[in-house]
Amino acid sequence: MNESAAKKTKKLSVIIFSLLILILIMFFVSLSTGAFQISPGDVVRTIFGNGTSQQELVLFQFRLPAIVLALLIGAGLAVSGAILQGITQNELADPGILGINTGAGLAVVLFMFFFSGQFAPGSTLAVFIMPVAALAGAIFAAFLIYVLAWKKGVNAIRLVLVGIGVNAGFSALLTIFQLRMDPQSFRQATVWLTGDIWNANWNFVLALLPWMLILIPVALYKAHSLNVMNLGDDVASGLGTSVESERRLLLLIAVALAGASVAAGGGIAFLGLVVPHIARKLMGPLHQYIIPVSVLVGALLLMVSDTIGKNLLAPTAIPVGIIVAILSAPYFVYLLMRTK
Repeated sequence: MNESAAKKTKKLSVIIFSLLILILIMFFVSLSTGAFQISPGDVVRTIFGNGTSQQELVLFQFRLPAIVLALLIGAGLAVSGAILQGITQNELADPGILGINTGAGLAVVLFMFFFSGQFAPGSTLAVFIMPVAALAGAIFAAFLIYVLAWKKGVNAIRLVLVGIGVNAGFSALLTIFQLRMDPQSFRQATVWLTGDIWNANWNFVLALLPWMLILIPVALYKAHSLNVMNLGDDVASGLGTSVESERRLLLLIAVALAGASVAAGGGIAFLGLVVPHIARKLMGPLHQYIIPVSVLVGALLLMVSDTIGKNLLAPTAIPVGIIVAILSAPYFVYLLMRTK
């Protein structure tokens, strides 16, 4: 057992090191590419304070906050998906399919609809209020799903089916409010709901960072509970786990991660679904390995997608959610084909 654990830990270290190297490479690629080209050498010189004022402006005020946001959002959505798949024992569960992303998105669109005239776009107050609004919407969606799925306890399959229904209802409400917006706000909301790291600045980073620094370690701490719940509710109860209380706590963590991520990155689909599967393929079913690998794979996937989206049809940017969907859709179809 100890030898097996040692091999697993060594494999985890190799995978984490490899992913960090890939993230570092993509970090410099993302900083170098764009409408304003900067060579990798100039990127390094600018980081150490030897670049031109124009290079410093582009790197530190535009590209760097967008890259950091992509890393944080990718990590948050990936861990949220890993938790939801664990507590539902369903490989096709993720914040988008269950309606959590849509609930968060609805709350943000309502905020934009009713208060857009009272806050300047990208203002500090609006930036810090939006994650709170998104969290409130995500919590309401999760509460509604949990209550409707309750029948002498919460059955994992029922939780997923109710989530799909709530997602459809919230999507209809989103459409209603979008149609009542002025053309400019409608376009902004549509692009954002597709998945877009919009108004990327350091205020958004500061608003999102505490959520990730607190909630991801808590999720990792609860990895044992996820492992037990994966065995089924009856087995988990037999092993002494308080299934409902653990499910509620883990659901709250997943909802908070998804809500904060949606506030900064919009309705990015598939990432929370696909990344935990990749992590599971690499490391097996134990969540103490799945969660850290999901953090890095999610961050890498979103950073790659954001870089492609901003450069594929430059100077016109493609919303990052569309690129994530294009990259993830084939794997999603594969999952549907092999899932019983």
